[in-house]
Amino acid sequence: MKISVVVPVRNEADNIIPLINEIIDAMNEAEHYEIIYVDDGSSDTTETILQQSLHRINNLRVIRHRHSYGQSTAIYTGIKAARYPWIATLDGDGQNDPADIPHLYNALIENQKTTPNLWMVAGWRDKRHDSSWRLFSSKVANAIRSSLLGDRTPDTGCGLKVFSREGFLSLPYFDHMHRFLPALVLRSGGQVISEPVNHRARTRGQSKYGTLDRLWAGIIDLSGVIWLKTRTKIAEAKELEH
Repeated sequence: MKISVVVPVRNEADNIIPLINEIIDAMNEAEHYEIIYVDDGSSDTTETILQQSLHRINNLRVIRHRHSYGQSTAIYTGIKAARYPWIATLDGDGQNDPADIPHLYNALIENQKTTPNLWMVAGWRDKRHDSSWRLFSSKVANAIRSSLLGDRTPDTGCGLKVFSREGFLSLPYFDHMHRFLPALVLRSGGQVISEPVNHRARTRGQSKYGTLDRLWAGIIDLSGVIWLKTRTKIAEAKELEH
């Protein structure tokens, strides 16, 4: 396994050390790996803790945005800087379990034998530990998104995914794209499967994004992804005419 683990963070100082240690434990059988933390303009001690961690962890790399540009940009920054052909992403709040990374990677490699052009294995939080309102809003959003985009993915909001770096960099970039990665992969000719993963309750820090903020951004971005899919179908139809 040659893999780059990309972790976007903003004001997650209390979660940095515990999560890094868990990632290291999860990667103990990897042939080559690196951990890339992208500090998206944190205003707490996240930057200090990451810089201190560089002195004791050889596989750790740290990239800092001077200002907060959002999760999608942080993910893109980390993937663009990555050295290895496979990428694992997970949220920096500690709710994703790094122990699932080898499982998703192995599922990707094994299923490539029977699923041509498999680019991504998406984590599926089938047993979530979130508030009742968050669970309800997520269920509604997933149902609407799946119905309109046909991405065949039960949980696109899970930050834990393993996928091709080359494939990701070929996708159209826009803010909040990380919420629509399966649909974008399918639009580009790749395949996606989902695998159940562990999900944990947040024990340190607070969520950086409100439900209403996500809802409004999601409506706008969903319209954009639908437009992208429409443009792809038009282009395919024109090719068939020639």
